[in-house]
Amino acid sequence: MKPIQKVLIVGGGTAGWLTAAYLARVLGAASADSVRITLVESKEIGIVGVGEASFPSIRHTLALLGIDEARFMRECNATFKQGIHFADWVRPPGTPGRDHYFHPFSLPSQKPGGPELLPYWLQGAAGADVPLAEAVTMQKRIVDASRGPKRMTDGNFVGAMNYAYHFDTVRLGALLGEHARSLGVGHVLATVERVELDADGAIASVVTREAGALSADLYIDCTGFRATLIGQALGSPFRNINDVLFNDRAIAMEAPYASPDAPIPPYTKASAQEAGWIWDIGLQQRRGVGYVYSSRYTDDTRAEQVLRTYVGKTSGPAVEGLSPRFLKLNVGHRDAQWVKNCVAVGLSGGFIEPLESSGIALIEMAAYLIGQLFPFNGDTAPLAKLFNNQMTTRYARIIDFIKLHYCLTQRTDTPFWIDNADSRSIPESLKDRLAMWRCRPPHRLDFIVDLEMYPPASWQYVLYGMEFHTDFNANKSSYPRFDEARHEFEMIRKMGQHALHDLPSHRALVEHICAQKAVFAVESK
Repeated sequence: MKPIQKVLIVGGGTAGWLTAAYLARVLGAASADSVRITLVESKEIGIVGVGEASFPSIRHTLALLGIDEARFMRECNATFKQGIHFADWVRPPGTPGRDHYFHPFSLPSQKPGGPELLPYWLQGAAGADVPLAEAVTMQKRIVDASRGPKRMTDGNFVGAMNYAYHFDTVRLGALLGEHARSLGVGHVLATVERVELDADGAIASVVTREAGALSADLYIDCTGFRATLIGQALGSPFRNINDVLFNDRAIAMEAPYASPDAPIPPYTKASAQEAGWIWDIGLQQRRGVGYVYSSRYTDDTRAEQVLRTYVGKTSGPAVEGLSPRFLKLNVGHRDAQWVKNCVAVGLSGGFIEPLESSGIALIEMAAYLIGQLFPFNGDTAPLAKLFNNQMTTRYARIIDFIKLHYCLTQRTDTPFWIDNADSRSIPESLKDRLAMWRCRPPHRLDFIVDLEMYPPASWQYVLYGMEFHTDFNANKSSYPRFDEARHEFEMIRKMGQHALHDLPSHRALVEHICAQKAVFAVESK
């Protein structure tokens, strides 16, 4: 069995370059006796980039890669993201009742030895009609006031609140590429024309137009929806999940702020529409806005009309000059994402719609598994089995979590929402969880942490944001610390007021970080 000495990553963008940089960092690619990592990409193939948002795990990834937070923010037009604001998901606009809920990234407050707050929130200890996200964490109060998640003096990747980022995906790919090359990753600009297989059905080489045949011991497919290696060459089947998650199209555009100094929302806004939802992401100089929808319930012409109407409400007449970009989404995943000497990372392995920003986090996880469990001796079969099992399980849990946002809706105004709530579109695994949570709230024991992307708190925020009902009548006696919990809810409220004075505005924080580092960069030359 031949040891792995050469790795060839086919495809650039976020998936390719993040994987390249991660493996170079973990495997020490700059050393003469280390595994050699090369990335080949074509000038002719663009980046999909349907979203510009991330999950908090990206902070750990950037730190491990050795990328300075301020450099990342400056070069990627990045801002902070502290959660997701869901508008009109429970009921249609204009209907009596709460019109939004918030999924914060900060976990519920939990004092050592103190009571778990969720059961007491369910019993009304936080007060009448106080949303869960507002009762158990300060973060909703902070984002409602357009505050940043950290103080001006906080260091790299740390802050009072948990956070991720919004960013320009094209710029992120460029930054990761530059950094990966500095870590010893080779770079070939060439277009892959075909893939050659050996007698055992493994990849022998990829043949390019400009550089001829390129061979390696391990191939990583980052060719996006084309799946040139894992799909076209090796024939790994793709499992479509449109019977559960209906959205298979997106239209995106860049929109201006109403004014150059307009507040930057420190969250992703997800606004439910007649046949899907619109994302609204604030970067430093512009917004990224897009409509994710189902072709079964609307068409491209109507989708563009819906998006332009939405953007027009915040950007005015400028919307007429904005050019949209239409995208077809291949929603689902491959059960076998590692076949023989090839592993798929990113869109080539699978894609779940951009709600809750699972895309880049799945790239991070795949790169982590490859790097930490790397088969140096060339025996890839055991790792392929483990990789496929872990990634497939992770996809299944993400699908359940995303479906949770849809299936609890009270909307009956369009067929899209009616069908999303139909029990026939809900996976059995999610049905089982919902059945258990009708008499008790979600517990950490409901989840296998190493296989979950979203922590139990995220499920709780969405479940009760969607106004799910848990009947506590049978087990109130299990929670006798009502007064303690009520006191803790009051303390969180007061601390939230203090945090508003302690944390800067989001725009001021971003401008301070970028300007400070820019000055340093000039002075250090």
